[in-house]
Parts: sequence; structure tokens; C-alpha cells
Amino acid sequence: MAVLDYEVVASQFLRALRGARSQTAFARRLGYRSNVVHSWEVGRAFPTAAKTLWAATRIGLDVSAALATLYRKKPGWLGHADVTTSDGVAQFLRDLQGNLGIGDLATKIGRSRFATARWLHGQSEPRLPDFFRLLDALTLRLIDFISVVVDPELVPSIKEAYLELEQARKATYQRPWSQAVLRVLEMRTYGELPKHQPGWVAAKLDIPEDEEAAALELLVTTGQAEYRDGKYRLASDPKVIDTRRDPKAAHALRAFWADIARQRMDEPGDALFSHSIFGVSEQDYQRIRERQKAYYQEIRAIVAASEPVERVALLNLQLLPLTD
Repeated sequence: MAVLDYEVVASQFLRALRGARSQTAFARRLGYRSNVVHSWEVGRAFPTAAKTLWAATRIGLDVSAALATLYRKKPGWLGHADVTTSDGVAQFLRDLQGNLGIGDLATKIGRSRFATARWLHGQSEPRLPDFFRLLDALTLRLIDFISVVVDPELVPSIKEAYLELEQARKATYQRPWSQAVLRVLEMRTYGELPKHQPGWVAAKLDIPEDEEAAALELLVTTGQAEYRDGKYRLASDPKVIDTRRDPKAAHALRAFWADIARQRMDEPGDALFSHSIFGVSEQDYQRIRERQKAYYQEIRAIVAASEPVERVALLNLQLLPLTD
């Protein structure tokens, strides 16, 4: 996928948000006397992120639910914050920012450190294109967000990327090992091979060679990898695949990897397995849940910054009540 033109994406998004209404009717619904919607859609001006989210609520969208798609689990604060205000947008962006420095974020989005800091502190409001830049830099899942707000086929500049993402999502459900194969392609030792050796990836993962071959074919077909100069390589545009979109398929995927962990429990190596059966108050059980989620996010941050890739690993976390 080519680098997004966020101004174009924003204009098309606003057009899709308007739906079947005329520009004048939509402007009046939002309380404007002038046809400001026309200026938005031709890219002469843009609403702020807060104004855009407010406009979405005016046509019946659950904005908090839409923003929650960028999380593994909807955070509690999001249900109470007013994300149609400057302060609410700033709180949302700071939460997504995590441990990423303002300078690093500013570099990623091509904006000044000063402007980025003001957006994150609620001292000024990002226009919609800059809001999209921030979401893309902080989550790599801008397309997922857009697709739950408007019909992505009405946003031409992301339509092809959205269809590729949907194909990749289905591939992950159908052939779970494909994501582990993709991670092996990142390994330093694979990169040092003069050319691809059939069976090398399978041996690393201890899977059948036909599973490797099928996974590689699927990764290329869905645009997650490419075959070039005798080796497979990750595609130039990374995809973050949200497997929660189909709850039934996501459940089967979690069960698959839990079963892989069970199968490999008896194998030698430095895998870590532990369990604890305990009794706690309801309040402390909820505290443990929050700690586990925070731990998971910390691990994801370490993974995102780790290089070179020397191992592919499976992290399984389980916490479940054994009584009502």
C-alpha cells in the first residue's frame, strides 16, 4: 500500500460520513449556516478531531465504541470521557501514546514537537488529517478505525488496503501458523541465508513442510510477504491484524494457540509454564485483571522495539474465575 495522503483520506471520510444527505442538509444538522461541509470535502478546510467525532454522534454513531476498536479491550476511562471535546481527544491520544516519546511521535507523523505536545496536552486541537496521522502512527490500525465508522468502500484511497487487510485477517483465522511463519521471516538467521531453503522455516517452528509452503503462499497472496531475489521478505507496509472482528473465529484462534502451548509443555527448552489457584476478593480479582492487561501491553511495547529478531515466541496469558 502506498503512503496515505491523510488530507485526501480525511476528505473522503467526511464525504462517506455525510452519507445520502446533501452537503447543505448535513451542515444544517451540525448547526452551521454556511455550507462548511463543501469546504471539508474538497480539502480547503477540515474540522478538528473533536468536531468530527461530535458530528459522528449527530448521525447516531457510538463514538466510544468506534475508538475502542483500537484497543484489545475497551478501557474503563473511555466510557466516561467525552471524546467529542478537546480534552477527551487529548486523553485518548495520551493513552495510545504509552511510553512513546513526544519527539519520536512528532518524527513519525512529520509534525513539530511543539504542535504534537500541544495536541497531547489538549492545548490545541488536531485537525482531522493530523488526527488520522496520529492514529496511524500510534496504532497502525487507522483503516480498522475508519471501517467501523463508515463504509470503507466509500473511501477510495483506503479501499484496496482494506480489502487486503480483510484477506489477511481471514488467512490468519484459516491458517494460524502463517503468523508464526511471518515472524520467522524477520529472524536474523533467515536474513543471512543466501536464498530460501524449503523446510528451513518448518524446522525452526517444528511444523510440517507442507504447512510452511501453504503459509508462505498465503502470506504472499494476502500481501503480508513478498518473494524477491530468491527469498521471502515482509511486505513494505506492515499490517496489524485485529482478529477480534469475528468473535467466533477469534475464539477458535485463541483455542488453537492454547492447544499448541499444551502440546509443547513436555518438550525440553526454556519455556516458562506456571499456574496458581487462589482465592481473592472481587475487588482484588479486578486489580489482578488490570495488572495482567498492563503486563501484556508492556510486553507488546518491548516486542515492538526489539531488534534483531533472534527468536519467535508464543505468549499465552490466562486468568479465569473457577467459581461464579
